[in-house]
Amino acid sequence: MSLLALAAATAAVAEPIRYTDLHLSPIALNLGFFQIRWYSLGYIAGIMLGWWWLTKLIAQPGAPMARRHADDFVFYATLGIILGGRIGYVIFYDPWMLRDDPLQVFRLWDGGMSFHGGAFGTVVAVWWLAWREKLSALRMIDYVACCGGFGLFLVRLANFANGELWGRITDVSWAVVFPGADAGPYPRHPSQLYEAALEGVVLWLILNAFFWKTRARYWPGFLLGVFLTGYGIIRFALEFVREPDVQLGILPWGLSMGQTLSAPMIIVGIYFIATAKSRRVRVEPIAGHDSIA
Repeated sequence: MSLLALAAATAAVAEPIRYTDLHLSPIALNLGFFQIRWYSLGYIAGIMLGWWWLTKLIAQPGAPMARRHADDFVFYATLGIILGGRIGYVIFYDPWMLRDDPLQVFRLWDGGMSFHGGAFGTVVAVWWLAWREKLSALRMIDYVACCGGFGLFLVRLANFANGELWGRITDVSWAVVFPGADAGPYPRHPSQLYEAALEGVVLWLILNAFFWKTRARYWPGFLLGVFLTGYGIIRFALEFVREPDVQLGILPWGLSMGQTLSAPMIIVGIYFIATAKSRRVRVEPIAGHDSIA
């Protein structure tokens, strides 16, 4: 039985949730002349909460940066997330945009951001700040990795509010019927909520358990490795219940673009975890004064 037939056969048994019945809107505040979207708020709030949590982490002895570095990092990270996320989306998900309507690249309010591109932009931001201030970039990234859950959680909730990036057709009792011709009148996995819970909450709890309950933050690259491996596995697995991007579908090698970009994350993450203790450092109570043990 095809998925479409399965959806039709189960419709009479379990009535799915209809997105329109949730009375959600992509717009959080509408003043007529000015609108604020949940998507924008998700990024802004995620960055600010991440910065706030970073200040809590670096307040512990042996931090790789001082408060002024964290304050500077917010600016560079914001640029890295926005530029990296948009450029990554255009390169990986919609390269035809450059051919058909190059100006659309700058229309961020229309949506279209890549997590993998944004993550790369954040790494570039950390590297730049570390190089400028003569700090340990790898240890800084470890701390930053513990703060990413806020943005992942809020942006995935915004994806759900926007009625985008839905899951594949299913007959589970919590399935949602999303609007739009691409979604069709079929019950689908609310994969945005799965990602919010697993990428945003569960991964954040794991990382911060390592930070607070172990000495992992003194093993450069370990927390980064946990983030890369954890996110890569979660994203790779959830792609099986998430509808592939309509303009790409399943790629010739049998994976979605999300899986293709996540697989290297798992490999690199495992490498950082496996080699972290060999980079163990003896830390001083002042940020930026680490010495090799």
